[in-house]
Amino acid sequence: METIYEQLGVRTIINATGPATRLSGSLLPPEVAEAMRAASQYCVDIAELQARAGQIIAEITGAEAAYVTSGAAAGLLLGTAACVTGLDPGKMNRLPDTSGMKNEVIVPRSHRNFYDHAVRSTGVRLIEVGIADRFSGAGVRDTEAWEIADAITERTAAVLYVAHAHALPPLSQVTGVARTAGVPVLVDAAGQLPPASNLQRFLLEGADLVVFSGGKAIRGPQSSGILCGRRDLISAAALQHLDLDILWEQWNPPPSLIAKDRLPGAPQHGIGRPCKVGKEEIVGLVTALRRFVAEDPEARRRGWVALLERIVSSAGELPAARFELGDQPGREVPSLTLHLGPRAALTALELVQALQDGDPPIQASPTRVRDGVVGFGPMCLREEDPERIGARLHALLAASP
Repeated sequence: METIYEQLGVRTIINATGPATRLSGSLLPPEVAEAMRAASQYCVDIAELQARAGQIIAEITGAEAAYVTSGAAAGLLLGTAACVTGLDPGKMNRLPDTSGMKNEVIVPRSHRNFYDHAVRSTGVRLIEVGIADRFSGAGVRDTEAWEIADAITERTAAVLYVAHAHALPPLSQVTGVARTAGVPVLVDAAGQLPPASNLQRFLLEGADLVVFSGGKAIRGPQSSGILCGRRDLISAAALQHLDLDILWEQWNPPPSLIAKDRLPGAPQHGIGRPCKVGKEEIVGLVTALRRFVAEDPEARRRGWVALLERIVSSAGELPAARFELGDQPGREVPSLTLHLGPRAALTALELVQALQDGDPPIQASPTRVRDGVVGFGPMCLREEDPERIGARLHALLAASP
């Protein structure tokens, strides 16, 4: 039987990179796909569904409140907008014109990345702080917490912090100085799962809002994400996202999501309105999140290791190349790297290109090709994929140059 993509005339790929958006994200578990199908057969009040989903996510994350977004970037946009406007519908209506508002977001210079365009799209200006000598090779220092404190003014709406294993300064120091100044901290933790403990970690370290991707390790819909944190900020985000084409007298949002009695009136459609998330994505995300936190992380890791080991065994002997399996204690997602020597049949970049240009296309990680290394990840591999990858590698590299 033809797959839906064959019917559409679209090639499927072997995704040995991981749940990247450009490669269509993760593979939905059957129960998540079924939950989305079931959700599609009924109509509900989206605000009511978001409120209930937020309660479930808040219980799992330990947050005061939570909200389902259309991906992590949308969470950054909504979170920033909430920090700028608070619960003031007049300010909400004026975005992205931030004249007269707190319209600056402080960010350590080493945290800048392509995704912070979502933050800037609200009309704020990013204020870079510090110099990352450790990345330039000129020294060992990075931005320090006192520099963030020194940069805070009456125009500061928030501090943006991009979480990763080597991020500096430590988040707890950043939230400490920000809290003293009464400034919220928005954490971009889009790819910081697993471990599942990170769902609570950043909030426990003092973050006011945290963003996670729903379509990566959680294995929810690709167009889903989580925004969790302070209740007032989640409410402000919801007000700038929901469809508000409704009479004030008729409007009755769930109090757990929006306290109507605190508002002088409802805002117009907000700056987040283009970031629509459907009932199917909300239900799918909640289903996937529950499944993710219930899984045995060690069993999940062992399954991923087995997939990578099968790539190695099926590739056989490769002249001038060697595999390295990264399976460190405490790291849930193993990795496989192929190191190519100067006498290999192809360079690392040529190998990545040959893999993706084959049939079916195989997408491997190009992150370290300048070092002669090609990476392979297990998170999006189907059961039949390891042997197909190994056979292609053998065909491309087994012959001596």
